[in-house]
Amino acid sequence: MKLKARAPGRVNLIGEHTDYNQGFVLPAAIDLYLDLTCEPLIGRTITARAEKYGSSKPFSLDSLTPVNGRPAWIDYIKGVCWVLEKAGYRLTGADLSISSNIPVGSGLSSSAALELATARAMTEASGYEIEPAELALLCQKAENEFVGVQCGIMDQYAVALGRKNQALLLDCRSLDYSYIPLSLGENRVLIVDSRVERSLGASAYNRRREECEEAVTRLSAIKNRAFQALRDVTLEDLKEARPYLPELLYRRSRYVVEENLRVQEAAEALKRKDLFSFGYFMKRSHAGLRDLYEVSSPELDLIVDTAIANPGVIGARMTGAGFGGCAVIIVDSDAVSLVKAQIKTAFADCGLKKPLFYDVTVANGVQIMTVA
Repeated sequence: MKLKARAPGRVNLIGEHTDYNQGFVLPAAIDLYLDLTCEPLIGRTITARAEKYGSSKPFSLDSLTPVNGRPAWIDYIKGVCWVLEKAGYRLTGADLSISSNIPVGSGLSSSAALELATARAMTEASGYEIEPAELALLCQKAENEFVGVQCGIMDQYAVALGRKNQALLLDCRSLDYSYIPLSLGENRVLIVDSRVERSLGASAYNRRREECEEAVTRLSAIKNRAFQALRDVTLEDLKEARPYLPELLYRRSRYVVEENLRVQEAAEALKRKDLFSFGYFMKRSHAGLRDLYEVSSPELDLIVDTAIANPGVIGARMTGAGFGGCAVIIVDSDAVSLVKAQIKTAFADCGLKKPLFYDVTVANGVQIMTVA
């Protein structure tokens, strides 16, 4: 019996680089999907093919070794199998086939979608039923320990636990979460791909994590308090510590502390159906990512600046880890076509590649079904 797992991409509405700082995030699953068809096989061999990349070499579930170097797409599948086996779930062999319309390398969590689809299909095929939150944690572990990318938990939680027309407010320390209704009225979610590829394995991403960890160590010494993460630091703490903190670490810390506050305020604004305030927090988030955390790019800034100049736009910001990838815009339905045209013109005037646009709706998390 064949199975098909369908995993969505995700867009983060606000709360970037706060997940690995044990803070707050507000992502949503979106209706761009990765479909993974799984045909269980006798034995312990996995074969896999991807529409975009072709076939990989078969691999054995009995000889999986963490990646040493730049990962390939198949390594995410291997990593999920590896971590499930380590957790005590003995898997069956399988033939896997993957297709997807989630753009790769654009910050919409194509890797988390592949992980969750693999985990959901392989556990179902092997006779196990695992709660979505546990699957998300196992997939994060696979990416951290097997693939070698030190991602936080946000992407996997959003893909596993997404709910139609609702954002997921997640406390990345306690893993408590709640659903926030997205009452957008006549407004829509527009994602713009800058077509500047970025890799989470790039040194810049891991360097930001290191800078945050160093800031926590220094702030703990300066304040004579054992901070666990930047989540625990207040703006008053930063103000008092600034004379003793390197400027770079101050800027990184200030962004994270302010962003955690913004996420919570933005969630409250959505609860009140106050889209004007929500859009304001989106704009301030992008400014912090650009000026303090320095993970934006000229192309992302161009998208955001062009969008917010249009009166039909509620808010806009880069989304994902940065260094390229996508921006997310909340825009009045009547203004969508004009905003797209304005961004296309701005890119053409700068001699840049044509951006790609995705009109998305907020979707459910990973699903499993049988196929004939």
